[in-house]
Amino acid sequence: QHDEIAGQFGRIEPGEPQGGLDGGVLCAMHAGGDQQGGPVTVLRGSGDGPTLLVTAGVHGAEYASIEAALRLTRLDPAELTGNLIVLPVVNRQAFAARNIYINPIDGKNLNRVFPGNPQGSFAEQLADWVVSNFARKADAWIDLHGGDMNESLTPFSIHRAGDEASRQLADEFGIKYVVASSSAGSTYSIGQDLGIPAMIAEASGQGVFKEPEISMLADGVRRVMQVRGMLPGTPAEFTPVNLGSFNVLKSAHDGYWYLGVEMGQEVKAGDTLGEIRDFLGEPLETITAPHDGVVLYAVASLAMNAGDPLVGLGS
Repeated sequence: QHDEIAGQFGRIEPGEPQGGLDGGVLCAMHAGGDQQGGPVTVLRGSGDGPTLLVTAGVHGAEYASIEAALRLTRLDPAELTGNLIVLPVVNRQAFAARNIYINPIDGKNLNRVFPGNPQGSFAEQLADWVVSNFARKADAWIDLHGGDMNESLTPFSIHRAGDEASRQLADEFGIKYVVASSSAGSTYSIGQDLGIPAMIAEASGQGVFKEPEISMLADGVRRVMQVRGMLPGTPAEFTPVNLGSFNVLKSAHDGYWYLGVEMGQEVKAGDTLGEIRDFLGEPLETITAPHDGVVLYAVASLAMNAGDPLVGLGS
């Protein structure tokens, strides 16, 4: 069934009604191994051009990104050159369960198992399905994210360190901070291996979906499409702040977490970022910045577990 839906991509004609919608649009549900479904929308423009893949809901509780992706499915294909593929809720099982980080079926973080494994666990198979059926058909990939239900952040984009094409894509998106990361297993980390630029854009968090973050994400995709000739218009000039490294500090303790910095705050090496206390309220550890940087995201919940992220610093 997966292959059948993905295979229809090449058969959508400009202006031909598909899936009950007008104008070169295919709207369908894919079914996973547990019979849960998820939406796929393909828009084929009035002229030939690049194919852009937009995903969201890789983490199921990052709601602003999901709503932004849904808005993109309402673009008029008559104004589009090329093709837009939108998967707004990739990880529908996590979305239904309101889970942070993990897929509830196998307990794995979907954004740590890309490019996936067709013979692996549920999350690994889902990652493989996205890559095999959609990313390999795309000329560029934008994965929309945000802080999870327990996270706060300042908007930023991520690309694979050393991948110049992906850095350019992230610059085009129009979010202030653009950070390079060497992490493996994420959507953005495999673009270079696929021969396409890939990035993540992050905005909002803590289970909130409202303006201006929703429009920030949707408008960022539109900016990229304008730069690449997929939509009419010229975006306003924008110069991002490029950060060469992304350092995620993790907790060594279970207990209470008291965050002591604001999102987007610039810190110096040695500055206090927060404090972890034991379950009797006694201090366990003061967390300090290991280097100068800007606070891009942090866990904002009182609950903290050993191994969980505390603060993400860009520098």
